[in-house]
Amino acid sequence: MENSKFFKKPSHVFLLAMLCCILWGSAAPFIKWGYQLFNIEGVPSILMFAGIRFALAGLLVILFGSFLQKKVLVAKKENMQGICTLALFQTAGQYFFYYIGLSHTSGVNGSIITGTSAFISLLVASLIFHYEKLTLRKTWGCFIGFLGILFMNMSGASANFSFIGEGFVFMSQLCGAISAAFIKKFTQKQNAVLLSGYQFFLGGVLLIIIGYLMGGHITFEFNLGLLVLIHLALVSAIAYTIWGLLLSVNPVSKIGVYMCVTPIIGVILSSVVLHESNQAFQFSSLIALILVSLSVFLVNKETQTD
Repeated sequence: MENSKFFKKPSHVFLLAMLCCILWGSAAPFIKWGYQLFNIEGVPSILMFAGIRFALAGLLVILFGSFLQKKVLVAKKENMQGICTLALFQTAGQYFFYYIGLSHTSGVNGSIITGTSAFISLLVASLIFHYEKLTLRKTWGCFIGFLGILFMNMSGASANFSFIGEGFVFMSQLCGAISAAFIKKFTQKQNAVLLSGYQFFLGGVLLIIIGYLMGGHITFEFNLGLLVLIHLALVSAIAYTIWGLLLSVNPVSKIGVYMCVTPIIGVILSSVVLHESNQAFQFSSLIALILVSLSVFLVNKETQTD
């Protein structure tokens, strides 16, 4: 009950959601940086890289959760449906598309498209799971967000729209939106930290197996690449666990709206880490970023006044 009050308090929601989105904003440029540092080429090795990240994140969540609760978090029979469903949509499905898509587009474009997750989550929550009421203002917010993505691709932020690039990143956001709704469902009666840890580990192992069977390989050395991989694992372990706790006691749209911060952080970091400053601060990229952020603001304003 006390935990519920803590994660419902507006100031706590703001700070924790912002922390999650700042961490997620660092993911796109750091993933592409990881490709460079590990000399990763081809889909099989990309999937193995993703799988190692999430399997490690799962172990970190389980260890951290066990330490906080002063008991070992052990998955039971009643947890398996939630773990398997989330592993399929949130980890294996979402990041199968995300990692492949990001390897075929820029960090800037990937970060901006990631910003659509807020209103995709709203559509899924309202039209499929019926957790939210889809109002006129929220509908306009969704439309403006999609307009931003179209503007980005039609105005030269990327040379050409690629289904396996921008299209796959968008598909990953759809999987993420479905997983957010499932998190809302399963965490009503189950431990959010336990579900997060075990679904990460299961989904990560699944990606590793798929990548390995396809012929992928990764060579590990004690260098900067290993630190980047650890950072990405911590991003997942910290951000998704906190996000799951917030979703368990708050409306999906109230939490999802903070995703507007993610593309902003992603674009800024892409300009620094990947030296994409020319693209990051192009007129078309900035307009797309503004439209995505405006769309999420409209959804948030409706949430506050409903």
